[in-house]
Amino acid sequence: MLTSAASTAGDTLARQIPAVLRAALGPHWEFTTDADDRIEIRHPQRATPYSPPRKRPSWRELLDSLETSFAREGAVRDACLPLRWGRETELTISAVQALDPLLKDGRAHTYRSGFLAQPVVRFTGQRDVTGLLKDGFLTSFVNVSRVHPVKSLDEYGAVLDGWFTTLSRLGFHARHLRVHGTLRPWRRRQVEGITLRFAHLNLTLGDIVLLWHTDHPDRLAVDLGTGLERLAWARTQTRWHDLIHGRFAQTASPATLDAIRTATLLLGSGITPAARGAGGVTRRVVSAIDPCAGRLGVSAVVRDAYDYWSLLSPLRIPWSEVARGIDREVQRQAGSGQYL
Repeated sequence: MLTSAASTAGDTLARQIPAVLRAALGPHWEFTTDADDRIEIRHPQRATPYSPPRKRPSWRELLDSLETSFAREGAVRDACLPLRWGRETELTISAVQALDPLLKDGRAHTYRSGFLAQPVVRFTGQRDVTGLLKDGFLTSFVNVSRVHPVKSLDEYGAVLDGWFTTLSRLGFHARHLRVHGTLRPWRRRQVEGITLRFAHLNLTLGDIVLLWHTDHPDRLAVDLGTGLERLAWARTQTRWHDLIHGRFAQTASPATLDAIRTATLLLGSGITPAARGAGGVTRRVVSAIDPCAGRLGVSAVVRDAYDYWSLLSPLRIPWSEVARGIDREVQRQAGSGQYL
């Protein structure tokens, strides 16, 4: 529960948000609110069909376009956070962790600020009744984020407006975008926030979160985040597994390909299999690789995933050692005494 003072500060911010966003986005949007503090922002021409751009950019081109556009909006690209986190989580699970000193410790600085293309590992993706990840979800992905302190709600509104401009530069159109959520603040220990989600057509892309420290509500920050892969999926309207795994999409099960992709990031970052800690995450990930699929080795898929993760920041371990490490762990878990 929020304390009385915290609740008052949060409610004051919440009441201002509709007017702030109206001023930032301009008159060509429809705002709807209700008694439960839900808000929805839609374009009046939302019924028009969407036609994906004819040219599909490479992952490098998409990243470069995002970097250029964010820089134009005042968010210069910053270096990735280390994948091994070791604080409240073993691994980095979101770019918003760059704001931990400000939001959790009440200090007036951050680890990173601006545009981050952050590799993350999560086990919270939605799954179907058989336990397989649904389309649009991965164990590891690139958290495309804009994270930094803001001095006023006007800056918060400008961040959302700048994001819509970035999406337009990527080939999206405002009429297919929608913002929705609740203006009621939430609280997790010493951090409070208000979350609004943005969607393209019927696909949720991510969210924009206004954040503050409970004891320092004047110290505001913004976290706008989406997934690079999900963004490309919405833009191209192609099959999810073909988009993510390319020429390997039909060579193994989605679970095995997802695990190899994630294990490549983990071992490439120097996080080797172990009984506990971050290494325990690597061991868990490798356990999802079908031993039968790995009998001829995983090197080709590893090279492909390695090239992908290397677009974000250099990996510490050469791809050949990553492939060897995965093969060894697969064999160890399968009970084979023969090590590659």
